[in-house]
Amino acid sequence: QVQLVESGGGLVQAGGSLRLSCAASLRTFSNYAMGWFRQPPGTERLFVSAIDISGGQTYYTDSVKGRFTVSRDNAKNTVYLQMNSLKPEDTAVYYCAASGSLSKFANDYYFWGQGTQVTVSS
Repeated sequence: QVQLVESGGGLVQAGGSLRLSCAASLRTFSNYAMGWFRQPPGTERLFVSAIDISGGQTYYTDSVKGRFTVSRDNAKNTVYLQMNSLKPEDTAVYYCAASGSLSKFANDYYFWGQGTQVTVSS
């Protein structure tokens, strides 16, 4: 059974930092592109960032460019999202997901984690 487990969420003041981790039970983790999405209260799930299988190519939504960094460690079956200069509008449940190709679209992702809450206070 495939599992993606996010961790690292929490409450932080504006301007602070958090690092999210997503540990995957995928046997062939290095064959999957990985993505991060977020869902603010009362809204749909939105793309945040994605990274290809080698880590050499990344995508970011415009609102997080320069503040968030996605990375992966294939030896540890883990993908990370370093979030700096956090803003109240970054408040959301953050999800990691696995896809067969690098994509910004949620429908392209096969497996999803359960999410971790990030709350940024002003």
